[in-house]
Amino acid sequence: MQGKQISKSEFKAKALEFFRLVESSGESLVVTDHGKPALEVRPYRNPERNPLDVLNGSVVRFIDPTCPVDAEWEAME
Repeated sequence: MQGKQISKSEFKAKALEFFRLVESSGESLVVTDHGKPALEVRPYRNPERNPLDVLNGSVVRFIDPTCPVDAEWEAME
C-alpha cells in the first residue's frame, strides 16, 4: 500500500475499511482532494522511541572512521 492514494469521497464512504488497512499493513495512505494530496493517514508511532532506533539503517558507508582527517581547519591557524 506504499504511496496508495484515494479520493476524499472514496475515503468518506469506506473510512473504517481504510483505517483497518492502515493498521494491519503499517503503511500510510494519502487522501486526495481534486487529485492533489490533502491528508495522510498513517499508523500511530510512539514518540518516545530510542534515538538510535530512528538512525538504524541510515549509515550508507562506514570506512575506517578512526583514521586521521587530511584537512586544514581555520581554527588551527
